[in-house]
Amino acid sequence: MNRCLLPSLFSLLMAGSSFLCTPALAASPEQHAPAPATQAQAEAPVVRATLPNGMRVIIVRDRLAPVVTTEMNYLIGSAAAPEGYPGMAHALEHMMFRGSKGLDRDQLSAIGARMGGNYNADTTENTTQYFYTAPAEDLDIALRIEALRMNGLTLSEEEWTHERGAIEQEVSRDLSSPGYQYLSRLQSILFAHTPYEHDALGTRDSFDHTDAAMLRRFYQDWYAPNNAILIIAGNVDPDQTLAHVRDIFSPLPARTLPARPTVTPGPVQPQMLSFPTDYPVGLIAIASRMPGLRAHDYATAQILSDVLSSQRGALYDLVPEGKALLAGFDYAPKADAGIGIALAAFPAGKDPSALLQTLRETLASLCAHGVPSDLVDAARRKELAHLGYSANSISGLASIWSEAVAVMGLDSPDAVASAYAAVTPEDVNRLAREVLDPSHAITAILTPRASGHPVADKGFGGSESFAASPDHPVALPQWAQKDLMTLTPPVPTPAPSSFTLPNGLHLIVRPAHVSHTINLYGSIRIGAAMEEAAGKEGVSDITDELFRYGTTTHDRVSFQKALDDIAANEYAGSDFSVSTLTPDFEKGLRLLADNMLHPAFPEKAFKVVQMNTASSLVGLLQSPDYLVRRAIKSAINPPHDPSLRQATPAQVMKLTLQDCRDFYATAYRPDMTTIVVTGDITPQKALEMVRATFGDWHATGPAPKVDLPARPDSHASVARVPDQSSLQDSVVLAESLGLTAQNPEHFALALGNEALGGGFSGHLYRDLRVRTGYVYTVSSSLTWARQRAAYSITFGADPSKIAPARDAAIRDVADMQAHPLNDDELTMAKSALLHELSLEQASLNSIAAGYLQLSGLGLPLDNANRAARAYYEMTAQDVQKAFARWLRPADMAEVIKGP
Repeated sequence: MNRCLLPSLFSLLMAGSSFLCTPALAASPEQHAPAPATQAQAEAPVVRATLPNGMRVIIVRDRLAPVVTTEMNYLIGSAAAPEGYPGMAHALEHMMFRGSKGLDRDQLSAIGARMGGNYNADTTENTTQYFYTAPAEDLDIALRIEALRMNGLTLSEEEWTHERGAIEQEVSRDLSSPGYQYLSRLQSILFAHTPYEHDALGTRDSFDHTDAAMLRRFYQDWYAPNNAILIIAGNVDPDQTLAHVRDIFSPLPARTLPARPTVTPGPVQPQMLSFPTDYPVGLIAIASRMPGLRAHDYATAQILSDVLSSQRGALYDLVPEGKALLAGFDYAPKADAGIGIALAAFPAGKDPSALLQTLRETLASLCAHGVPSDLVDAARRKELAHLGYSANSISGLASIWSEAVAVMGLDSPDAVASAYAAVTPEDVNRLAREVLDPSHAITAILTPRASGHPVADKGFGGSESFAASPDHPVALPQWAQKDLMTLTPPVPTPAPSSFTLPNGLHLIVRPAHVSHTINLYGSIRIGAAMEEAAGKEGVSDITDELFRYGTTTHDRVSFQKALDDIAANEYAGSDFSVSTLTPDFEKGLRLLADNMLHPAFPEKAFKVVQMNTASSLVGLLQSPDYLVRRAIKSAINPPHDPSLRQATPAQVMKLTLQDCRDFYATAYRPDMTTIVVTGDITPQKALEMVRATFGDWHATGPAPKVDLPARPDSHASVARVPDQSSLQDSVVLAESLGLTAQNPEHFALALGNEALGGGFSGHLYRDLRVRTGYVYTVSSSLTWARQRAAYSITFGADPSKIAPARDAAIRDVADMQAHPLNDDELTMAKSALLHELSLEQASLNSIAAGYLQLSGLGLPLDNANRAARAYYEMTAQDVQKAFARWLRPADMAEVIKGP
């Protein structure tokens, strides 16, 4: 299925199993990565201790960057909520950000803003986790916050009354999501009459009847050091850190814990469910109950899921056979039980009956005849290989240790490797017969609405309020002042190695010997709006998708087998990548080069991809997300701008395979390509290997124009995307900007935007949420291209609040132009952005993504150092002048989606 047309349907459905509080900065992509590498652990010192009060501490050193992640795991979640109050643990999670003795909510909010990075929390059925990712120098601050919250949470009725409104708005939003409705209903069936019957979110009715005294009892019952596991990962000295943890946490008293709930589900009766959705395609979902993370069969269940998801498997075969737009399997384990869902997608407006029958027959065949043993071997190799990647992300390393120890109850993540190694094909087939039995499956059909005005933008969980943003200078506790009140000159980040091959290919190498793995990420600068010929819209998307179908030397299945043999992850197209264990990198690189330079582009595959793309466009062009994006593009671009070109189903069906081959020949060029290699390799070795595999790639003819041209200033307009079934409007205010990222003043705009829309500390949050209650969430952002830039403000509000919320947002922008930031605001914004620059080095994925972004924008590779120096030296007057010069509050276009 076309990657650009469909979102990750699996993620749409599976994202609802826990509810995260998300401040301004999102978690690292690897925040919940696969379990860590045994190989890496042999070199990473691990220090453990159990304090006299029963709190367990695990410290794992990772020298990737001067960054640390702390994860405080309380071994309690929604499963222990009192009868009738399923969201109790979730509510308490919110209240943990509303102040404690020695740290009021304003101080906590100010500290979070100054630390930058990611501070967050999530609640699941069995655990509640609080995590900070911050510069290593701020470890003491993160630890003191957790200690104060563990023993002295304020939990006032006034604070709960304020926070209850935020949670109830969240519940209302999620109850409008068809994906959430499906998962919630599925969970209630699979786990009826158990503590898992309700998910961790909670209900409006239960929150209406919850008071602070009930929350205090839950807190006193479960938030004790002897019910907590603290994981610390990062560039710290483990022994010194442990001594510091002892000093801070040992005085906290242990408490007697209540009996823990048990989960013993009964038999499942098959059911057929149906849900209307706002998705661009229809979905068939056949769900079964599976083992949980603590089960003896957990490793077997994961291997089974990998086999069922394999691109060499029977489910995925439905896609190249033209029977499904997308097909696969996902496994969502909880601590004591799990859910497995086989998914297949069908075009909007089509009868799903035939696909449903095919999906059932495919699962029945796998159940009756078993899965291929070589796919079991491949899945086992891949899971073991994935263990090698955890040290490549500091936050991911902490998360994996938390999952292994706090959720799974294991001694260390290495125990997961032992469990995977022991899985046999017989184990997998036995479990398949148990969990794929159609007599115990719940089938659902999720059908796109035909009205053309479906509900949209109602994701699971999402931004939540931890505490009201302070609207006045806040005196920080003494222990936080030294590190957070004074800015220190930034330390330059070492430059990567950079090479340009004779064919024009740009290679960037960033060694990091923290695990025995190597990662390659590449990007070709392709501008479909500029490069697709008239009447050929959509050819770039189809060309991109055809890389899945093998090479001139390997068909689709044999190519995937070659990757499976070395447990490599590979992706080809305009954006491409390969990740392997160190000894297998050369093999993986050669396979990637074969895919990129010698794609098969078979005729049969072209016909399937063409039909699937056209079918998906039918639903996409009516989907609310598309309609909103289209309205924003139309508002900030001139008429007939190249960015407004759009493929239609009829146009796609007129394309030919030769069109794709011609597009590949002209658009896929080494002189438009950047490759970043990170991990366990030297720059010289990386250069030798990339030269050997990509050095013979040559471009013909002059380089194409791929960048959209500069555009005139946009002007005010209003557009509405009707959505009568939505409970709340979502609003985007947007305008074009007249500068690009090459202009040094873009640093001043970035700093000003941090003060204006930087999460809970920003002017917008203060004025639209805290002071007035106009909105639930609000954010602002700058976007950059080589020749263009844009600015936008996004918020959600009830229809009656849109006008005052919009006016307040415009006033805040105008105020930034009229008045300089005060000293506290300026320091807070600087601190946040300087810390953010440091944290970008805490993941090899984010490092590579940063270099690819700089290459795409035509910026120097030391841009982070230039940014750090610019932020450090910037004055409030610099910010004011940049806002006055480049932003035009009166010209902001307004796009409204909702009732």
